[in-house]
Amino acid sequence: MTQDEMIEMTRKAGGFDATPKFLETFAKLVAQHEQKKFCAVLRQLHDSYSLASDSNAIRARGQE
Repeated sequence: MTQDEMIEMTRKAGGFDATPKFLETFAKLVAQHEQKKFCAVLRQLHDSYSLASDSNAIRARGQE
């Protein structure tokens, strides 16, 4: 996560005041950000695997 992303999340959480409410909101924003990154990586892996499977199936059909 970049410094700019962290600053933006701090602003969205209401500015840094270290209250429990701020910390909870900030933690939720960080978790959402990380979840989006994880899902993007998971999609890439799925797409890569799907493409590899398709290529293997095409090759197998050609060898039959």
